[in-house]
Amino acid sequence: MDRTRVPAYLVAAAGAACAVALTVGLTGCTEGMSSVDRAKAQVTAKEKAVAAAEAELTEASAEFCGASKSYIAALDRYGDVLAETAPTVGDVREAGADLTEPRDDAFDGAESAVEAQQELVVAQQELADARAALAVAEAGPTGSPAVPSTAPPTAAPLAPTASVDRVKQADAEFADAQAAVTEETPLAEASEQFNSAVVALEMAWLNLFADAGCLTDDQQVQAEAAVGAYTLALQQDLAATGYYAGTVDGVSGPMTVQAIEDLQKANGLPVTGTVDKATAAALQAELLALGGAAAQDSLASTAAVQQTLKLLGFWDGPVDGKWTDELTEAVQAFQVELGVDPTGAVDAATIAAFERAVAEHQAADAASLEPEPSTEPPSAEG
Repeated sequence: MDRTRVPAYLVAAAGAACAVALTVGLTGCTEGMSSVDRAKAQVTAKEKAVAAAEAELTEASAEFCGASKSYIAALDRYGDVLAETAPTVGDVREAGADLTEPRDDAFDGAESAVEAQQELVVAQQELADARAALAVAEAGPTGSPAVPSTAPPTAAPLAPTASVDRVKQADAEFADAQAAVTEETPLAEASEQFNSAVVALEMAWLNLFADAGCLTDDQQVQAEAAVGAYTLALQQDLAATGYYAGTVDGVSGPMTVQAIEDLQKANGLPVTGTVDKATAAALQAELLALGGAAAQDSLASTAAVQQTLKLLGFWDGPVDGKWTDELTEAVQAFQVELGVDPTGAVDAATIAAFERAVAEHQAADAASLEPEPSTEPPSAEG
């Protein structure tokens, strides 16, 4: 028996140990390796580190999207505090306290995603350095290394700075509104302050949610279409009441926000630039007060909701353009069926659900009209 032969499994184990040693900077296993082999091993190790960092970023981003979605749902749930049958100041303050945990989870998720992104940048830089070192080793002491001409990796923001800043601002404004509510605060004032602040915060988080890539491509397209349709109708109503003088194009910009703020100022509401329940009610009241075409447009919008719900089997009342408690209940029933938050209000998510449901209904109707193939044998003529 040859006692000098080393079993193959020991050779393999030693090679694995050396690979580990390279990743942590040890040199005991590399004395017999050439500089090129050592450089190649370093590149392999750094490539694995980059792959691991990419996986960690993907996981952290998914956790952030999940946490922010839960927080947005909580904000939406409490954004309708004005609609409660008998809200109290205590209800408003308790609602704010209930948002603390999902808010912390969302912010923690954002921080973790940013940290994971920074770690990926470090790993990518170390890989670039390892590849440059490999090029030098392969060139030898007298050669000219072909160093890869790649720009140093940079940390692109996970979301636009403006979206992040708007969330921070809305979060601070919400905290101020919550702190201002005391036992002595009139109920109507407490509800309005809380509602306007939480709606503004929800809209800011919705923008961040989309900008951070938390929507799939299909969801992004549907969301943009629904929001565009809603914004177009809003601009039309604001123009009819004299608050908006810009182009009615379905794109929300500074002039749209200013028109909403002017409407809120004129009606003694908190000035947020976003449409909450009280703002929508004020706008509808002004449209109805104008009468004529403006009033008809407002009634037509409600009638369209009634007609759509009737088509889908959720409304059996009249199509008369009058919004009643029964219509709110029908909207809520539809929202539950379609997996949309049952707010009873026709928001962007509900509009998108309307469009999908109507399209499916029309497709089903078209299929039912197609003639079925005959199973009877053809009769003989003559």
